[in-house]
Amino acid sequence: MERRSFLTRAWKTGAGFLAGAGAWTSWDLLRPRNAAGFNAKIRTVSPDTVPANTVLEIPEARAYLTKINDEIVALSEVCSHLGCRVPFCDSSGQFECPCHGSFFNRAGDLQGGPAPRGMDRFKIEIVDGVIEIDTAERESGAPPGTVTINEPPRGPPCTEGGHGA
Repeated sequence: MERRSFLTRAWKTGAGFLAGAGAWTSWDLLRPRNAAGFNAKIRTVSPDTVPANTVLEIPEARAYLTKINDEIVALSEVCSHLGCRVPFCDSSGQFECPCHGSFFNRAGDLQGGPAPRGMDRFKIEIVDGVIEIDTAERESGAPPGTVTINEPPRGPPCTEGGHGA
């Protein structure tokens, strides 16, 4: 085999592998997915597994479940300020927005920062012993100054600016 034909075949084979890899990656990115979290009803967990003094993250619904005064509540993980994801800080026992410093208690009440209201809530329903979060039914968060539960921070914040610092 001549050198020129060998190199031509090698280049064509390499280009074929590259095209195949591109097609494979594109299919993974473009294929339809479940509507989880976007105007869908998400089946989650049994009501017995929802904690009373912390939160349970439900990534499929982009929500958190918690018990407030023996009632199960589903909170949106999106900050009411500019839409950042608001993680729960175990050390402080509060939700702390890493983007602009808003922080919320476990009930989603605004405790400080630039957010205009508390965390939004989703409608929930218990179907066949399982909590179903309806992400199409969103209720705006409580106005500033609302105190659903009186739980001061348990400890140090996870983000700078937490607890009004």
